[in-house]
Amino acid sequence: MKLRQVSDLSDFSRGHWLRELLCRGEKPSHVQSSPDGQHVLLLQKSRPPALPRVVAFQRHSIAGADLERSWQPPQSAPVGLLFLQSPVVPDSWVLAVVWEHGRTEVWHFVVAVGWQLLQTLELCQGARARVVSVCSQGASLVWCEERPPLGAHSDVSKCAFRFCVCARALELGEQGVRLGTARIVLHNSPEYQVLASPQHVFLVPAAAGLATTSKFLLIWHPEKAEFTITAPSAGFIHSKVLRSSSESDFKKLLLGSVGLLSGFAPLDIHTSTVSNSGGLLLVSTKGSVSVVEPDGTQRHIFDLEGSPLAHGSPVQLKTFGSILACVLAGVLYLVDQNSGRLVEKEVLSMKEVHFLECRGEEDSIQLLSQSGIYSFSFSKPEDNSRPEPCLVEMVFEEACRYYQRRSLSSSKLTVEKLKKGGTFQAPVVLAAILQHSLHQKQKPARSLQDSYAKLLSTVSLELQSYMSLELLKTCVVCAPESEVERYCKELVEQEVSRILQSDMDKDNLAYLNSVFASFPKAAWKATRSCLQLQQNGDGLLVARATPEVWKKVLCQPQLEEVGQNGMVPLFELICASFLRFKPKWLPSFVELTQQYVSSSWSYGSKEGPEGRVPLYKRALGVLARKNKHGEADEEMELELLLCSKRPKAVLQALHLLIHLKRWQRVVEVAEKFSKLSPLLNKEIFITLLAEFAQHRELDPYLDRLWPLCPAELTASDILTTVLQHLPHSQEEPVPFSSEGNQLTVGLLKPLLQRVVQRPSVQDEMYSDALQSSTFPPPTPPREHKIPSKAAADDVPQPSMARTSSPSALLQDDSV
Repeated sequence: MKLRQVSDLSDFSRGHWLRELLCRGEKPSHVQSSPDGQHVLLLQKSRPPALPRVVAFQRHSIAGADLERSWQPPQSAPVGLLFLQSPVVPDSWVLAVVWEHGRTEVWHFVVAVGWQLLQTLELCQGARARVVSVCSQGASLVWCEERPPLGAHSDVSKCAFRFCVCARALELGEQGVRLGTARIVLHNSPEYQVLASPQHVFLVPAAAGLATTSKFLLIWHPEKAEFTITAPSAGFIHSKVLRSSSESDFKKLLLGSVGLLSGFAPLDIHTSTVSNSGGLLLVSTKGSVSVVEPDGTQRHIFDLEGSPLAHGSPVQLKTFGSILACVLAGVLYLVDQNSGRLVEKEVLSMKEVHFLECRGEEDSIQLLSQSGIYSFSFSKPEDNSRPEPCLVEMVFEEACRYYQRRSLSSSKLTVEKLKKGGTFQAPVVLAAILQHSLHQKQKPARSLQDSYAKLLSTVSLELQSYMSLELLKTCVVCAPESEVERYCKELVEQEVSRILQSDMDKDNLAYLNSVFASFPKAAWKATRSCLQLQQNGDGLLVARATPEVWKKVLCQPQLEEVGQNGMVPLFELICASFLRFKPKWLPSFVELTQQYVSSSWSYGSKEGPEGRVPLYKRALGVLARKNKHGEADEEMELELLLCSKRPKAVLQALHLLIHLKRWQRVVEVAEKFSKLSPLLNKEIFITLLAEFAQHRELDPYLDRLWPLCPAELTASDILTTVLQHLPHSQEEPVPFSSEGNQLTVGLLKPLLQRVVQRPSVQDEMYSDALQSSTFPPPTPPREHKIPSKAAADDVPQPSMARTSSPSALLQDDSV
């Protein structure tokens, strides 16, 4: 960046005096230029014997009367120099000089005539009032004035609330200047510095204010007559519409927020000014630059380098389009307000500089110094020296984080090292492709290498999506209010789809949380589109999402990454959207995710989502965080427990149904889930048998309950369970009670008969042997050998023939 001198102050009327005032050791208190850039005003507070003064200098040596006003302390001093637009003559303006005691001088400059005093007005209604701060908001003047008490008051705390904020229209017409009716915006308040944007007025506590009232900012919305309370450390706190003057009391405004505000730390503000976009720019004593939006939200922009700022060290701030220019200790910083990226840093040779207005030139900055006026442009230069687009810079920053996480070296990898090292070629190639693609519509770019061109054809669709996304963001910013909602829905859908295609790190998860919180309906529709959720012909929920998208949905970060700032995992975000917009689909969605988990990870794997907290418990956690609970939530809890098909969850649902005395549903659940496993069947039956022993509510369903009895239960097991769960009575048992709620043998008889008549387990084990045709089994046939005759004679013969079957014995007994 090179500064270019555009004036040596010789083209100003009395330019030598302007140079002399700037070269003096005493710094001007305030330097301001007119809207057309042709006039420079200096408000200088000098030490005696020199008098403090307001001096105007005209550019291009315009002839005419000069404007110079001086005063002798302790006389009243000017507190504001305001340029007001004239509604009568286009591109015409007047200068209002507001003094401490409320006198307002309205000046007008006429070519060849010079400065003319149009009128002198009294801004304040009280003679003892003192203006401490003033600004112009539209066609009105807004100021903070001090109203001292009538008597000498010793209570410092009460004296601190002696200020009030007022507003008054300043009407410029052909007949002259006229003040409208004074209106009290806020009374009985502490001292505030008022700063105006086109539609809002920021009230910043004075440095000498009380510690209790310097913890927050106030934002006044004139069109709505509304005040917003915000604290930079906490964001938006409260908003209240003041319909009458009685409600504009400072203490009444804070009545509902005192407890919350008392816990905040005092504001750390070194410098404050209003940006051209309507936000309040704040610089802390630590060098942190942030912006407070009119809705009360705060966003950090940049951190200035160096030690903490001293109270007297000046910091110059000015916005030019989307660029924030900041001068501190002779160093000029140019920062992109949107991304917080440092665009340029330049050490200035000038001792003291002041920003001037550049009418119609948002891409250039003018600085007033002792040696003249300098200008520089931060627009894009020619191709050979043009800076890299923001997207290209983001590629290298993301590559640094990516390689740093996977590096074993302790040395920090920077963007400069990545560009010059030559070790990692992927970001260099991608940056070259992006530069070629982003600039080919504006100017003809040089041709890519063959290898780059092949990769460009591969990522062309991604680049096209990115360009359409950036175009859509521009449409959102520039669209009228009637079209913003439609653009936002489309933008949210593209953003959710983009994040689901990238790594689900902590930053992306935090961004998704903010998207779901800010645009819940659009985020819900985007989720349905990304997961391709729909009902089939049978009314069942189906999803056609890719495995990569499912992994992003089921990703569960570490515990230390969740819970801060209310950040929750994506699965919980989607479950909350189901509960809000389509609660009937939530159990089916949980069941779908479980089916994907079971097909992708082994049971109990610590790598999968089920290895930490079961999905149905995560969904139940979302249900428990609802503010209001009703019957529909109880039914949803049951469905979530049952859709998991886990034994513990099914039993928990069964106990919940028993507690609710929904016996028909109890039996239906028992019949359905007893088929899952024998162990679960036994647990369900014993639970229902215990309930049967205590009351008679299950009697109408006994014909459906008894078939669920497990095969391993015996009559002894059943009687033992029943006796253990019989209700304890205070009276002596009576054999024949008149009460109809006692358990009788007749009710148990069908179950006991069923168990007794059923073959036992041991019988089934030996059923093959018991069902044999003969017992004992027949003797196997023997082989008979014919012995020799001598041997046969030696063997003694038995007295009776040996039989081989009981039938032979019976025949012998009959002989």
